[in-house]
Amino acid sequence: MKRRKFLQTTSSAVSLPLLLNGMGVSVLPKTSIFSAINDDTDRVLVLIQLNGGNDGLNMIIPIDQYDNLANARPNIIIPEANLLSVEDTVGFHPMMTGLKSLYDDANLTVLQSVGYPNQNRSHFRSTDIWQSGSAAEEFLTTGWLGRYFEQDNPNFPEGFPNAANPDPFALTIGSLVSETCQGTAGNFSLAINDPFHLNPLATGGEDAVPDTPYGEELTFLRQTIEQTNAYEGVITAAAESGNSLTDYPEDNLLAQRLKNVALLISGGLKTKVYVVSLGGFDTHANQVAGNDVTTGSHAELLKTLSDAIAAFQNDLKKLGLEKRVVGMTFSEFGRRIRSNASLGTDHGDAAPLLIFGSCINAGVMGDSPEIASEVAVGEAVPMQHDFRNVYGSILAGWFKVSRYDVQDLLFDGFKYLPIIQTCAVDEPPTIPPPRRLVAHENGAVISEVSNYPNPFPYQTTISFFSKNEQVRLSVFNGFGQQVQMLLDAPMEAGLHEIIFDGSDLPPGNYYYHLQLEESQKTKLMSIIR
Repeated sequence: MKRRKFLQTTSSAVSLPLLLNGMGVSVLPKTSIFSAINDDTDRVLVLIQLNGGNDGLNMIIPIDQYDNLANARPNIIIPEANLLSVEDTVGFHPMMTGLKSLYDDANLTVLQSVGYPNQNRSHFRSTDIWQSGSAAEEFLTTGWLGRYFEQDNPNFPEGFPNAANPDPFALTIGSLVSETCQGTAGNFSLAINDPFHLNPLATGGEDAVPDTPYGEELTFLRQTIEQTNAYEGVITAAAESGNSLTDYPEDNLLAQRLKNVALLISGGLKTKVYVVSLGGFDTHANQVAGNDVTTGSHAELLKTLSDAIAAFQNDLKKLGLEKRVVGMTFSEFGRRIRSNASLGTDHGDAAPLLIFGSCINAGVMGDSPEIASEVAVGEAVPMQHDFRNVYGSILAGWFKVSRYDVQDLLFDGFKYLPIIQTCAVDEPPTIPPPRRLVAHENGAVISEVSNYPNPFPYQTTISFFSKNEQVRLSVFNGFGQQVQMLLDAPMEAGLHEIIFDGSDLPPGNYYYHLQLEESQKTKLMSIIR
């Protein structure tokens, strides 16, 4: 029996998952991926999981699409005058004053319309996809960070911790270990709730074990418990040595968990990945209050998130740690464009993703999602950025992983996104301007990607400009499903025109997604008859 299978099925030796202070646990080994970074500049990644499916259209509102969005969700749309304007095309929810402050200080990036092709709108399956870093049609038993850590530690968890590597390399602040860190033989993260009160686990005795497969697995289980208990001292010592210079809101659980993260980092713990979560985003009903659409359950969640991240980033700056930490939010999916009759929204597709820190290219990355004047009930925001490109860009930009290794860990089609910038530059970071205009052969100026006619009854011609590069052009329906792959091949530099034949498709809204080496575009087109 495989060790992983044993841990999933056995119940005779100890209640599983393993518990520390009442919380599920495992361990994370020291790896060589950070060997090029000195101990005093070790880089840390903080993941904030928004459980339930966050309504990105109520968090980051596309002002340039406001009228059509208001037509699609008249009972929950926030008045434009109440939005926190950050760009001409984008406004924040009015409860997100803390994140607005980070944005103004160039410490926040909004990455528009992050998702994956052929979106699965199931909470369980889509969460599995995001945590494993798989394609929608692919089923993986390891997490995207777990595979990364396992590259240099194929024998994990045997031999950890040790004198050279006394600290856990990943911590989940909460009740369950994060599946993002799942390896082949065990999870590379340790879950804790209160770093000041960690209770050791019972090892189950020292009786001799039988020379059987069961005995082998029992030995492994005992060793894992002993390894877990060995981390108790270093975690508590770091928490007691740590410092906090910011007043975190006491009634904000996420803020208190991030405070613990700051304490552990400042206390000298060499953990590289922290995972925290915030639940309640499955807002099918009462997403807004009927008498005031700026309030309600989603507004409270966004305030909780905004205040927590703002306090954490402020604390890191006061502690002199802001250049060691980058944070990122993620949720299993966004919500649909149209609201429902219960003052809520239903499961959708893509949504904005937030990245925060002092070493990022701050600003809005990508275009606002295009909202049609007429939106079907099931339609949702189409993907502009593949979430695996975000993961890969964090690995490549923050942890200095080669593109080839990122492709092995995630997918062959990985495209780097300029999310991270060097911290050696003191000037405010800027995002490289996208290539928006190119010259046609006859001297006319066209956009980087467009189609004509639009709307169209049967056929339309999609025009785009590329360098000498690999080009991928695909078409999706309004429900996030790919209906046709038009192009996936290297193309010469210049203007290209591809005919899309939609004669076999029903009328409605469709999106074409253009993936180039350095950019991607998602554009709306409609079939009418």
